[in-house]
Amino acid sequence: MSRILPAGLLVSVRTADEAEEAIAGGAAIIDVKEPKRGPLGCADAAVAIEIGEVIAGRAAWTLACGELAGGWRLIAEHVGEVVRRRTARGATLAAVKAGPAGLSIRAWTEAFGALSHALGDGPNLVPVVYADWEAASAPTPTAVIAASAAAGATTLLIDTFDKRSPGIASCPGASTVAAWVRDASAAGIRVALAGRLAARDLPVFAALGAAVLGVRSAACEGGRLGRVERGKVASLVGTLTPTPVVAGSIEGMP
Repeated sequence: MSRILPAGLLVSVRTADEAEEAIAGGAAIIDVKEPKRGPLGCADAAVAIEIGEVIAGRAAWTLACGELAGGWRLIAEHVGEVVRRRTARGATLAAVKAGPAGLSIRAWTEAFGALSHALGDGPNLVPVVYADWEAASAPTPTAVIAASAAAGATTLLIDTFDKRSPGIASCPGASTVAAWVRDASAAGIRVALAGRLAARDLPVFAALGAAVLGVRSAACEGGRLGRVERGKVASLVGTLTPTPVVAGSIEGMP
């Protein structure tokens, strides 16, 4: 069954306590991730289940599952374990995502299709584009967007692979990201956007058409490996108000 993620702020969390903080701050989507394991680091199943029980229908729940190159069967088994063992009423896993690092577009298409088939009527599989695809040895964003459209994807995540980089707002910058968002939108795909986004970036990219804005560092006291704090989340949510894009302003952005 297709599940449409709500528009708004996605906060990546490592623990049940962080999930409580993110929900209290007004996050629309709680994403389970272990940042020590990479840009889409897969948390242990027990951790994911505990967080899902805390969410219990108060927000959408998504799961980062590492890279497709690690093996689609392993990802399917991990997701299956989380889905089977969840106990809280309403704790329905809405979507999972795995990155394209280390794959050709042909290998990505095959792995994505196999994992999507394995998940069946379970959570949606969200394709991922890395804005810094060269660093990830991944297919180009244009190629993944086209393949995602052919696969019938409804939502796509644009993220960064190297979390030490300045972030997606600086590299490749808003004008390039805007073109990818337009391409995805033209194919009927909603876009979620992440990659070291700061508070000042959120209204800019929301105005360019991103339905979901994902953060971790900006929501944490102490950076990416710090702790999610409800006050920071609330401040970020407050930036997501309609903001008109002034003609010519995109070209002048980094």
